[in-house]
Amino acid sequence: MENELGKRIKYLREEKELSQLEFSKILNISNSTLSQYEAGNRMPGDEIKKKIAEYFNVSLDYLMGASNIKNPYIVDDNIEEFTIGDVDGFIVKDGKYPKVYDVEEAMKIILEQPGLMLKGEILSDESKIILANAIQMGLRTAEELEKKKHKGDGNE
Repeated sequence: MENELGKRIKYLREEKELSQLEFSKILNISNSTLSQYEAGNRMPGDEIKKKIAEYFNVSLDYLMGASNIKNPYIVDDNIEEFTIGDVDGFIVKDGKYPKVYDVEEAMKIILEQPGLMLKGEILSDESKIILANAIQMGLRTAEELEKKKHKGDGNE
C-alpha cells in the first residue's frame, strides 16, 4: 500500500521536532492511531487530514503527496538561489525550492512536473508545453525590449 500520506505526516512532525505523543495530543487522537497513520496501516479521516495540514501550514495536496509544494499561497522568504549546476530537476532541499534563472532549465522543470496544477486542475502534457512556450515567448519579448532600451541609451 502506498504510504505517501504517512511519510509526509512523519516528515512534518519530525521537522517540527514533535514526538508522536506530543503530536497525537495536539490532534486529540491516541498515540497508536498516529503511529498507524504514519505506518500506512490506517487512513485519517478528512477532518484529521485538514487539521494536520492546517497545523503544519501545508496544502492538502502536499500532505496527500499530489504536490511537492508545501503551500502554494505562501511566499517563502527562505527560498535559496541556485545556479543551474546546483539544480537537478525540481528537487526539494531541506523544504526549500530553488529559484531558477535559466530559461531552458525552467522549461525542463515545467515539463517534468508530474502534478503541475493550474487553477486547481492538473495540466496535461500538451498544456505544460503551451505554458512553457508562453513563458519562453514572454522572456524573448523582455530580452528584445531590454536590447532596444540599451540601444537607445547608447545613442544619446
